[in-house]
Amino acid sequence: MTCNIDRRGRRIRAFMGALLVLIVGVWFALAPGAPWAVHLLQAALALGGAFAVFEGLVGWCAIRAMGVKTPF
Repeated sequence: MTCNIDRRGRRIRAFMGALLVLIVGVWFALAPGAPWAVHLLQAALALGGAFAVFEGLVGWCAIRAMGVKTPF
């Protein structure tokens, strides 16, 4: 896992991931009696957000590592 994104990309990924985790947390708090499928979706989105924060902290993007060119 070598660094493959610049400072701007790191900031954007960390911000988007933290925002997603925050939004899912609020959604989870507002829908405590939701069906299990909704909670499964919430968990998947929260994990995706946490992974984006990880990418921002480490400076490594999984999509770029697979050869896809991203704008940032």
